[in-house]
Amino acid sequence: MSNAKIIKIALVGNPNTGKTSLFNQLTGLKQNVGNYPGITVDRKEGFFKLNATTSASIIDLPGTYSINPTTLDENIVLETLFHPAKNEAPDVVVMVADVENLKRNLLLFSQLKDLEIPIILAINMADQMKRKGISIDIEALKTDLDTEVLLISARKNQGIDTLKKHILNYKKISTQALDGLSIKIDKEFFGALKETFPNKSLYQAWLTITQFHNLKNLSIIEKEAAQEFLNCHNKVKHLQHKETILRYQKINNILKKDYKVDRLKGSDLRAKLDKVLMHRVFGYVIFFLVLFLIFESIFDWAIGPMNFIDNLFLQLSNWTEMQLPPGVLTNLIVHGIIPGLGGIAIFIPQIAILFLFIAVLEETGYMSRVVFLMDKIMRLFGLNGKSVVPLMSGTACAIPAIMAARNISSWKERLITILVTPFITCSARLPIYAIIISLIIPNERLFGILSLQATVLMLLYLIGFLTAIISAFILDKTLKIKKRAFFIVEMPNYKLPSPKNVAYTVIEKTKAFIFGAGKIILALSIVLWFLASNGPSKFKDAEQIVTQDNPELNTTSPDFNQKVGSYKLEHSYIGYMGKAIEPIIKPLGYDWKIGIALISSFAAREVFVGTLATIYSVENEGDTETIRERMKKEINQDTGKPLFDFPTGMSLLLYYVFAMQCMSTLAVVKRETNSWKWPILQLFFMTGIAYLVSFTIYTFLS
Repeated sequence: MSNAKIIKIALVGNPNTGKTSLFNQLTGLKQNVGNYPGITVDRKEGFFKLNATTSASIIDLPGTYSINPTTLDENIVLETLFHPAKNEAPDVVVMVADVENLKRNLLLFSQLKDLEIPIILAINMADQMKRKGISIDIEALKTDLDTEVLLISARKNQGIDTLKKHILNYKKISTQALDGLSIKIDKEFFGALKETFPNKSLYQAWLTITQFHNLKNLSIIEKEAAQEFLNCHNKVKHLQHKETILRYQKINNILKKDYKVDRLKGSDLRAKLDKVLMHRVFGYVIFFLVLFLIFESIFDWAIGPMNFIDNLFLQLSNWTEMQLPPGVLTNLIVHGIIPGLGGIAIFIPQIAILFLFIAVLEETGYMSRVVFLMDKIMRLFGLNGKSVVPLMSGTACAIPAIMAARNISSWKERLITILVTPFITCSARLPIYAIIISLIIPNERLFGILSLQATVLMLLYLIGFLTAIISAFILDKTLKIKKRAFFIVEMPNYKLPSPKNVAYTVIEKTKAFIFGAGKIILALSIVLWFLASNGPSKFKDAEQIVTQDNPELNTTSPDFNQKVGSYKLEHSYIGYMGKAIEPIIKPLGYDWKIGIALISSFAAREVFVGTLATIYSVENEGDTETIRERMKKEINQDTGKPLFDFPTGMSLLLYYVFAMQCMSTLAVVKRETNSWKWPILQLFFMTGIAYLVSFTIYTFLS
């Protein structure tokens, strides 16, 4: 293996061309997701075998329409292909094009070709050519573009072996420029440009002066030369326009003879579907029906696997306690680590179902229609249509959703989007919603069809969304910042979702959720166990004090052990912490144990359930009940009624709808706004609303 050759590939293309599908076909699950050095944009890299002696490393670059970037994501393409960091230069570029939008895709291709690097043009969705009435003369196109061209279907795994053969033979691919940038445009200008940068090709020199502010790896000498050249010549914008016209003229001439579309031979249903799914009335009705189907499935499909996982962790805890000798380590594992991890593992089925539906909606092309539909609503509240993408992404996690706001060019609209996105219900809230709803809402059906629990869950999502857009409206009227940007969205073709792509998405997203939250929960479970298992003098003398206060109890009875456990927890270090904040949260219907869970959930919202699992496990050593059963039996010491009754449950649900219970989100907001002002305002504003609403609903229902 040490002698194996590795070919470095850059995968590029316009958005919605099937680039990710091809990446998944080539790499399978041999993928790594990290960040590009120095920035928080995702870097997706994969590995696959080409033959017995050669492997490939492939980077899936962000989708872009041009080598000239307008966003931070698109800038990655420019830096990687034109002026890469040390050891980052690709050996070959694979550009994915959409068979139905070849003209637009070839603009980017012509720019990449002029960089004089080996490039393979993979025309995707070839399986749809007959249905669309499209025919392509591949051999003529190869000649005219002076590169390797092939038809593939990433979704159906067609043409992948041929693509691998072309990659293996990348050194034979012509690197001759297309002459897309002709010196005839302005002979004097481009002659002077070539003299200024004699060691670069004409197009490389052109990018050096037009994009030097986006190229971090240019030397100081190159930047100074570029700036000096621009000071002497003020024709750049005019010539950029001419360049684009020239490129499209060349592309049109090529496609006139190599690419034919006969719509009479096609059988396209796209227009018919769009008339229904994007209708100004029925479009919204269908969207809300889809949403309800998702929430119905989250409860109905997940209940069996959730019960299995819940009982599995209970049995694991009991088995571990029987196998290990008594002691501190056993106590930590049985009553700290296992219950804490079990408190999050139980929600894996619901999280996976949520990601499954999101992946299917994206794969089919329906998500872009949703973005277009919601743009009309967004504009009423002062947001750009591009804000819909972060808001929709927020249903998975606020952190990447906030980072997705970088595509919004207007600073005011981007800032408002960043500030209101945390109101959108993320997957981290789902464990809290699910367990509280299961405790306070009957498992019944409205009209014998609609699940009452699923209906409540959907209402919580809608409350979060409505709060986000109302807050956006208020911010739009109060923030004195100029705007506005235009909204452009591309409607991809409808297609059947690829089972493999959906499976990869669900697995990767669920893994990220589990391991991301799992690290925090494991660390917090250990800390919480220690704080709950230790305390000052009263904690150490618990058995003696309980015996004195309850002389009628037999010291070997379960009731005695229960009282000792409760007394120890109340007088442990964590008990004193909870008691300290109890006066603040008591008006919301919470006791000091819930207060501890509220504090710990600042690390991550989903830690709330894991914290209660650890606290109740420490309090009831030897108890064979699941976390759900234990919460159901918890008693309010003041009223003698169940602690998690309807008023308290609704108070908790609404608290987590509005509260900013996520330190990671605050950190990302600070990084994206480059100021502590906005995350601090966000924290106090959201927490204040959460407290006020929870207090009001608890008082009203009590």
